[in-house]
Amino acid sequence: MKLIRIFTILFMFTASGLLAQDIADHALGLRLGDSDGFGAEISYQKSIARYNRVEANLGWRDSRNFDAFKLTGVYQWVHQLDGNFNWYYGVGGGLGSVDFDPGFTDEDGGLFVFGAGDIGIEYNFDIPLLLSLDFRPEIGLIGYDGFSDNFDFDIALGVRYQF
Repeated sequence: MKLIRIFTILFMFTASGLLAQDIADHALGLRLGDSDGFGAEISYQKSIARYNRVEANLGWRDSRNFDAFKLTGVYQWVHQLDGNFNWYYGVGGGLGSVDFDPGFTDEDGGLFVFGAGDIGIEYNFDIPLLLSLDFRPEIGLIGYDGFSDNFDFDIALGVRYQF
């Protein structure tokens, strides 16, 4: 009976690997959204293995009250849901800088470093277009006090060209 369970589990892992689709070698585009209002990031994805990739994002925020940029890197594991739908999760981090306008807050802003997780879904069209919706929670590690004490929820829509 134990042998049948082992073969069943082994078969399930092998079958799921056979059904998975490959991810694109490169994808370049935009990641739009943010927890603090609208923001944009230039996003680049590079496959590392058949089902793993690295994503790098350079984002900026500009408003009446502050100017900011953020550089994020995330290592992701990609799994097929159904057909062209995939889901993924990952871990990473980044750094950024924020500059507040005088009179908006008593904080000076400055450089900050954060850790990040990532989970999302994506649809891989038959043309070289990839749409994704992801959730990237971020926690401040070091830096200016306003960010290092915070836990940030970053939700965004990604539109990328695959090549």
